[in-house]
Amino acid sequence: MATKRKKFRWYLGLTASLPFLISVMFLPAYSAGTQDAPTGFAKTNGSTKGPVDEKSMPFRIGETLNYHVTWAGFSSAAAVELSVPEHRRILGWSTWHFRASAHTLRPFRSFLTVDDQIDSYADATTLESRQYETHLNEMGSVENQILHPSSIGQPHRAGIPVVEVLPGTLDPLGALFVLRTVDWRQTAEFREPVYDGEDLLEVRARREVPNETIAVDAGNFSAARISIHLYKQGVEVSQESFTVWLANDVPRTPVLLQAELPLGSVRVELTFAWR
Repeated sequence: MATKRKKFRWYLGLTASLPFLISVMFLPAYSAGTQDAPTGFAKTNGSTKGPVDEKSMPFRIGETLNYHVTWAGFSSAAAVELSVPEHRRILGWSTWHFRASAHTLRPFRSFLTVDDQIDSYADATTLESRQYETHLNEMGSVENQILHPSSIGQPHRAGIPVVEVLPGTLDPLGALFVLRTVDWRQTAEFREPVYDGEDLLEVRARREVPNETIAVDAGNFSAARISIHLYKQGVEVSQESFTVWLANDVPRTPVLLQAELPLGSVRVELTFAWR
């Protein structure tokens, strides 16, 4: 259980923490509640392209974003990569495939060895989570899990275990991409339900500054500063907060994330972007 929570916070920060995106037209702001839900496991179907409208999204297939992580005096504690490998059909759904990987680096790696990969299959239209995979290799312990979130009352295939969630629910990685679809010049606050494999949370993102200059390894960017807070059953998760800077460019590139966590401050900055 603790491992899953740590994983969610790790990737939330990492990807720009990525702040979480959305096509302004689709996801309503649901208030996250709690419920018990079974965990589902299944393998993905074959890779096939579906009717995905790439023009409506700020990201594209083939996009790769690289970051380095600073923590506790380690200027290069870890390397993180975010990518959009493909469109894929999952259990009849046309989806975007998002991937995040994280690897600790020397000398920090001698204290904590982490080689994690997370795959999110988000609905091509709404970006709701259709399949969420975690492949974790931490300190020699390997854990693989596949979840199939399904809106309450939504039909699903017989024999495929699902996790019942609220309509519009995202997974942690998909949520990271959703915030990039928000027009922060017109939007002051955005809320979204996220299921992290253990808890149903509400992410509240607020625009703090619409335009400021940020310097990272990849260069200087004009960016909007967004604060992110997590809530469970309406109560804010204490001692955890995030600030992310999204470039004021067409892709709304996540260029910098700063996280305040119980284990200290984390800085995640863009080193390279390929599209």
